[in-house]
Amino acid sequence: MPSSLSAILIATDEELDLPGCLESLQGLAEEVVIVLSEETKDRTEAIARAAGAKVIRRPFTDYASQRQASLDAATKDWCLWIDPDERVAPALKDDILSALGSSAAADAYDIPFAVSFLGRTLRWGGMGSESHVRLFRREAGRFVGGVLHEGLDIRGRTGRLAGRMTHLPYRDLSDYLGKLDRYTTLAARKRRLRGRRFHLWHHLILPWEFFARAVLKLGVLDGAPGLVWAGLAAFHSWLKYVKLGQLEEEDVPC
Repeated sequence: MPSSLSAILIATDEELDLPGCLESLQGLAEEVVIVLSEETKDRTEAIARAAGAKVIRRPFTDYASQRQASLDAATKDWCLWIDPDERVAPALKDDILSALGSSAAADAYDIPFAVSFLGRTLRWGGMGSESHVRLFRREAGRFVGGVLHEGLDIRGRTGRLAGRMTHLPYRDLSDYLGKLDRYTTLAARKRRLRGRRFHLWHHLILPWEFFARAVLKLGVLDGAPGLVWAGLAAFHSWLKYVKLGQLEEEDVPC
């Protein structure tokens, strides 16, 4: 018998993205666990419950704690960590089912990602090689990290799947800009906690990263979406260091 699978998610105000994610999990996950932050105000909880998901509300402290809460509530043999703006493509679904039914299965699997932006799958600019460990035996993993970038600590052997997870991080430019302030603030706080300092040369990050992504990493081959992504990514990298400088000037504790 194939092993059973829990899909684990965290969410805050994801009523637009969550339905597509849940639809992509049909026929794959026997259990869906969604941890909502208490700040959630839209229809995310109603959508999750209507789909039969197990819903838990808790105060948001950091990403790793939220993720671990979703893992602690899961009950199946395997877990698939997925976000509301991600989709399990058909080829990936087949790969996961095959892995769950294999007696020689690893303890975790690295999954390649296909990032879609402004209607195009980005293959250049450093985006074509993105992958993350997302499928793992429930007893073999725990979440580590904190303020911004959480990760998995896996005990055992990690394999790799061929099918890709589709990532739709931003619906449009307004969505990107709406999330920019939160993410760059969290990134600045994380750097301050680690003792990083702002320096004047950090202002060179913006032009350098755009050039690196658009030219050296051939982001221009993705057309206008690739160039827009390169510009926004460069601005994001520059802004988090500018905010780090502000935290230093204001001597803001993190």
